Amino acid sequence: MSGGADLPPNGGSHETVGGSHETVAGSHERVGGGGDRRGGSSATLAYKRSRFSTRLPLDRRYTAAHYWLLEESAGVWRVGFTRFATRMLGDLVEYDLSIQSGAAVALGEEIGWVEGFKAVTAIFSVMEGEFLGAGEDLRADITLVESDPYGRGWLYRVCGRPDPESVDAHGYAALLDTTIDKLLASRHADGQKDE
Repeated sequence: MSGGADLPPNGGSHETVGGSHETVAGSHERVGGGGDRRGGSSATLAYKRSRFSTRLPLDRRYTAAHYWLLEESAGVWRVGFTRFATRMLGDLVEYDLSIQSGAAVALGEEIGWVEGFKAVTAIFSVMEGEFLGAGEDLRADITLVESDPYGRGWLYRVCGRPDPESVDAHGYAALLDTTIDKLLASRHADGQKDE
């Protein structure tokens, strides 16, 4: 993700309630259970690090580029931006996908772009397989990417294999810790003060 971000400046604490994830910084907690309107599980991992907090659905895979992947049926995956990605991008104003339904797509292939007030960012495929189409609801309301990133704000669907380096919610929480620590270190190296 590129562009400036209103990043969380202070360290956090970690605790696990009802889950098994434990790390050194941030806050993670397993919450919920059962199904929801998106066709996935409503069980989440609560994450808090400094001023950034989110709930990560446990039924998804996550990538280092801050995409989530949900297997809807055998080999069919829905893909969207994580809450962290939407925070980095800022308010979104438009997007476009340059690939057609039915086309072959490769892992890492640039397939479109999204424009926010903070940056224009490429959208990449986090899958290898057949591109099935874009999130229909986004054509009418791009703000769903930010307001409902794990539900109606999904970006695209692919039938195929996900990024083999994708991780579960606990792995993504650890990745967020590392990412936020690097951003905070960069901010401090530039002489910026925490608010």
